[in-house]
Amino acid sequence: METAFGREAEAATDVGQAIYVSVELSQSTWLVTSFAPATDTKMSRKGLPVGEVGQLLSLIANLRSKVHSKTGLWFPVIIIQEAGLDGFWIHRVLVDEGLESHVVDATSIAVPRKARRAKTDRIDGEILIRALMAFKRGEPRTCAMVRVPSHDEEDRRRLLRERKALVVERLAHANRIEGLLFAQGISDYRPLNRDRRSRLEDLRTGDGRSLPPFLKAQISRELDRLELVIEQIKAIEAERDELLACQRKEVNSAVSMLENVRGIGPEFASLLWTEGFYRHFDNRRQIAAYAGLAPTPWQSGSVDRDQGVSKAGNPRLRTTMIQVAWLWLRHQPESALSGWFRQRAASSGSAQRKKIVVALARKLLVALWKYVTAGIVIDGARLKNA
Repeated sequence: METAFGREAEAATDVGQAIYVSVELSQSTWLVTSFAPATDTKMSRKGLPVGEVGQLLSLIANLRSKVHSKTGLWFPVIIIQEAGLDGFWIHRVLVDEGLESHVVDATSIAVPRKARRAKTDRIDGEILIRALMAFKRGEPRTCAMVRVPSHDEEDRRRLLRERKALVVERLAHANRIEGLLFAQGISDYRPLNRDRRSRLEDLRTGDGRSLPPFLKAQISRELDRLELVIEQIKAIEAERDELLACQRKEVNSAVSMLENVRGIGPEFASLLWTEGFYRHFDNRRQIAAYAGLAPTPWQSGSVDRDQGVSKAGNPRLRTTMIQVAWLWLRHQPESALSGWFRQRAASSGSAQRKKIVVALARKLLVALWKYVTAGIVIDGARLKNA
C-alpha cells in the first residue's frame, strides 16, 4: 500500500525492526524523541515549534530515510503521545498519513518512586519510548492506551458537558444574588423563580428600607447573566432532545433502552451513553475501572486493606452513576440491587451508607452495561413500557 511515507513497510519479525517516536507536547515546544533499535544505540531528540505538524511529518520521513539507507528496509514508524490538553487532532493527522499512533494515559506508566523524582521533557520522552516498546512486546500492564473517540463521538459529548458547566454557572449566579440579599436581611428571595424581576422591585431590607440603588443595579446585572445562562440551557436541552429523538428511531438503541428504565431520564440516559457505553468493554472489571469505581486493594504480607475506589477513570461517568444509584433506591425499591443495599445499610451509620452507595453504583453500572449490550434486564427492575 502506498502512503505519504513511501511503500508499505516490510513485515517486522520482532520489535527491533521498527522506529519508535515519542512526542512530548507542551505549550512552548514539542520535544520529539526517536529510537531505532536496528541502527541506534542511543535515543535522539529534536525540538519543534508548537503546532508545526508538517515539520513533525518531515522529521518522521527523514528518520525512515536514514534507517532505510543503513538497512535497506523501510521500517514502520510507531508514535506515542500522552493524552492531554492537545486532544486527539495530532493523533488523527498521523493516522491519516498511514502511521501507527498511540495515545497513552500518562498515569498508567510506571515511574521511579524516589522521594524526589527527577522530571523533565527529556526524561519523559525516554520513558514514553520504553513504555511503547514494552507495549509492542506484549508485556502486560505496561501502560494503558487511550481509546480515541471518533469525530462524531467526541462532538456528541459536548452538549452534555456544556450543559453541566452552565448548570454550575447558574447555581453560582443564584447563590451570589441570595448572598447579597441575605446580608440585607432578606432570605426568602429565589432568583430561579419566574417572578424574580417583579419581586426585586418590592423587596425591603430587614430594617424596612428599600434596596440601595447600587445594590439593586448589581443584582439586576446578575439577573441579566442568570437569564442568559437559563436561555442557553434551554437551547442545549432542545438540541439534546432532538438528538435523542433521532436515536429513538433506531430499534433497540442503547439510549432508548436506558431511558426505558424507571429512574433514568433523558439527561442521564444520554450522558451514560456518550461518556461510557459507546465504548467497547471486554468484561465488568474494565467498565468499572473506566468509571473509577473499581476497588484499590493494598496487600503486603499480613497487611490486607481496601483503599476505596481508584477515582482514576472518567469523573463525569462516576459522579453520574452515584447520582443514579441514589435515584435507583427511590424508583426501584423492589429490585435485587436495592435489596442488597438495604441489607448492607441496615446496621450502618450515615458515613458507611455513602460507601455502600458507591459500591451500589459500581454494581449498577455493570448491570446497566449488561442490559445495554446483552439485553439482560436487571433482576427486579421495572421498565416504563412494561
